[in-house]
Amino acid sequence: MAAGTVDNRPAIDTALVRRLIDTQFPQWAGLPLKLLDPAGSDHVIYRLGAELSVRLPRHAGAIRQAEKEFRWLPRLAPHLPLAVPIPVAVGEPGFGYPWPWAVSRWLDGQVATVETLGDSSRAAVDLARFLTALQRFAPVDFPAEDAHEDLAAEPLADRDRATRAAIAQVDDAFDATAMTELWDRALGVPGWDRPAVWFHGDFHTGNLLTVDGRLSAVIDFGGLGIGDPACDLTIAFTLMTAESRAAFRDALGVDDATWTRGRGWALATGLNAYTAYAAVNPRVAAQTTRQITEALIG
Repeated sequence: MAAGTVDNRPAIDTALVRRLIDTQFPQWAGLPLKLLDPAGSDHVIYRLGAELSVRLPRHAGAIRQAEKEFRWLPRLAPHLPLAVPIPVAVGEPGFGYPWPWAVSRWLDGQVATVETLGDSSRAAVDLARFLTALQRFAPVDFPAEDAHEDLAAEPLADRDRATRAAIAQVDDAFDATAMTELWDRALGVPGWDRPAVWFHGDFHTGNLLTVDGRLSAVIDFGGLGIGDPACDLTIAFTLMTAESRAAFRDALGVDDATWTRGRGWALATGLNAYTAYAAVNPRVAAQTTRQITEALIG
């Protein structure tokens, strides 16, 4: 942390989580709590008994996820070929903790890795089928009064200034000319001109679970939205090799313009994470280096 800055993230420990659960959901007061470490960058996660998990946002940017998932995932889950976390309760602020938090059904599994699934065309096709099913469950199936501003898609162009700044910042680690050319192409191709569809919004290896070497679940729907699904193509560059990526694209039926926008999303999000975390987290450095490099390959 830079000198003079203030860390406004709330302190979260087992004692706090125990008090929140025991006072707000006494039916679970007797269940043991176990911290998951490492957890994600957005949430502190505990396992609650054998069948539940507790997720508490670490920062203000994640505070709407609990209510979003509680509202939409039970409606989407029956249409999807992989398991998703089903929220069972949303907790309220308390004991100095300032934000809503969630209790969901526990999903067993290991986080997907390039080493275990990167070469797997079967996994690539499974992911394509998941996205196809997600996109097929059209937003028009919901009444108009269910529309929600949290589902609005972020245009790729909104990341232009930050992405170009990141390209300049990392030009000693990556090919700045190639990154700029890809970014210009991604912004220049035609946009999504079909009806808006559902997208996951943060579709990368860290949000995929496996059981016995096969994909079993997709988690972390904080970026869930409706619009252009190109952002979900990021998984092709975080997880897959050239061969499995080709199987994924063929199974999903992605046109050239959408694929190029997907490469742009992979570049932009990879650069964002690289510049924010790579210097202090070797795991993130390796993951984002691969993501940027594979996006440039295409």
